[in-house]
Amino acid sequence: MRLALNLGYSGARYSLDMPLILEAERLGYDSVWTAEAYGSDAVAPATWIAARTSRIHVGTSIMQIAARTPAMAAMTAMTLDALSGGRFRMGVGVSGPQVVEGWHGQRFGKPLRKTREYVEVVRAILRRDKPVEFRGEYYQIPYTGPNATGLGKPLKSILHGRPDLPIYLAAIGPKNVALAAEIADGWIPVFFSPQRMGMFREWLESGFRAGGRAAQPQGFDIMPMVGVAAGPDVAACRAVLKANLALYVGGMGARGKNFYNDLACRYGYEDAATRIQDLYLSGQRAEAEAAVPDALVDEVALCGPRERIKERLAEWKASRVTTMMVAVRDPATLRMMAELVV
Repeated sequence: MRLALNLGYSGARYSLDMPLILEAERLGYDSVWTAEAYGSDAVAPATWIAARTSRIHVGTSIMQIAARTPAMAAMTAMTLDALSGGRFRMGVGVSGPQVVEGWHGQRFGKPLRKTREYVEVVRAILRRDKPVEFRGEYYQIPYTGPNATGLGKPLKSILHGRPDLPIYLAAIGPKNVALAAEIADGWIPVFFSPQRMGMFREWLESGFRAGGRAAQPQGFDIMPMVGVAAGPDVAACRAVLKANLALYVGGMGARGKNFYNDLACRYGYEDAATRIQDLYLSGQRAEAEAAVPDALVDEVALCGPRERIKERLAEWKASRVTTMMVAVRDPATLRMMAELVV
């Protein structure tokens, strides 16, 4: 199992902890991943990191599909890959309706269809075997719809990119996970539970079959984001992680349309998920955090003393996770994970 570093997205002020990133590179971490929501973007920091490092791979977790045309995403990926010496990995995802419609001003539509079309166009650009022509529900290249000039022509990328540049999909629902297994090179789940790998395995294998692939193709990367809070007091460590869980399960989406709340329900925490959302949406954030079950934290994150984390890691390794993308912010925990994941 490899290690990756998850940087997340910005708060009110943006800064990159380059000493931490350089330490991850020194320790042998495989990759480092940036993110975007509706503040800082994922590409600018990825570029900065690639320029300041020499070995570690750099990825986006994720570039939002609504934020860029597939052609722009492919251009960005090829450029970053060339500048970094082949170290770029392209992680994409649909985000949610609140961000897609509320921030980017686009219809949310059919996320599975849109993602499939998006990746198909990106791969066609990367292959560079012929000028790109595509007719889909969401993307028409060249464009021939209303107000078209009729002057558009199929084009082929001037830049010769890497045809097999890795594409990852962020997904947590059954159909999205299956789609990642069908068309992508890697899968990025959030709040992944190794205890539920049997459930996820069914979804993955469905996608592998649909894509005419082996049960788990060689090189397919299962890379969950994993919160890590190390310290002598397990309850205090859990409290740190509960804040993020409450935000996503309670506030990342509307009532009845929250993918993370749905995931908590699939894990068997229906009552808690409802209570967390009720509290969070009513402005009672501290109470929502307190309502996050200890058992849920222990399923999806690593917390407590070193020996407890070491013991819990055995379950993650047994689940056939290929890369663990850890969210850590201090060098001591970064080094501890490098020592434990061998």
